[in-house]
Amino acid sequence: MSTPKPRPRGTRSRGASAALHTVLIAASAVSVFPVLFIVFLSLRGRDGWQEPTRFVGFGLSNYRHILGETKFLTWFGNSLVVALGATVIGVLISASAGYAVSRMRFPGHRPLMWTFLVVQMFPMAVLIVPLYNILGQLELLDSYGGLILTYCSVSVPFCAWMLKGYFDSIPTEIDEAGRVDGLTPFGTFWRLIMPLARPGLAVTGFYSFITAWGEVAFASQFMSSEEHYTLAVGLQTFVGQQKAEWGLMTAAAVLITVPAGAIFFLAQRHLVAGLTAGGTKG
Repeated sequence: MSTPKPRPRGTRSRGASAALHTVLIAASAVSVFPVLFIVFLSLRGRDGWQEPTRFVGFGLSNYRHILGETKFLTWFGNSLVVALGATVIGVLISASAGYAVSRMRFPGHRPLMWTFLVVQMFPMAVLIVPLYNILGQLELLDSYGGLILTYCSVSVPFCAWMLKGYFDSIPTEIDEAGRVDGLTPFGTFWRLIMPLARPGLAVTGFYSFITAWGEVAFASQFMSSEEHYTLAVGLQTFVGQQKAEWGLMTAAAVLITVPAGAIFFLAQRHLVAGLTAGGTKG
């Protein structure tokens, strides 16, 4: 009587594999269902959400109304300007701060990073009043610049902490080689370190963009004129005291996810490496 061969280490049985795949498929279905349901409702017309189980009446009327009869494109452009501005400025500031703390030893460099960490603990609601007063004194209320600076104040502490951990994983011999070749500290940082830090920059850039793109509280309080509305503020015009235009809101939600999905697609190959390095190095 022959004895069955033992399975190699690290392999799963068929039953375990089937159970694992079942769980993964179920988790994927739960994650995808809300998105598909929003797309489904957006194609049902302005009142289709009242009978979501009916599979009739599909069309693009919500999208035509959003793009042709509202100021959605203006809101979209404003959000794009603010989000890209916050991403570029925030990543540059975060990279400079993270590199300085990682490579240079100056009085207070350790308390600086702990200050970044503590700042992240404050909820947004607590920051609205002081930021409003500061922007008012600087005459930056209802302006792109004021909102960009506000979003940078939210994203920079986290991004600087993460990039500091990523810069720690880059050998210091590269900096020394740059100095031997006659590069200034900034030249070493810009020409040698920044290209090697692309995964970390991709993570922080994605985080900064998403933070600015979908933020509601600050934009609602700091932007007062309709021509400066971002998407978060503009969508509130679809909600009245008597009725909410859920059909239009679902169509707008689908359109809003397109830039975020595109940014994720461009950055996704760097995300795992950047998150791992930034999370394990201290």
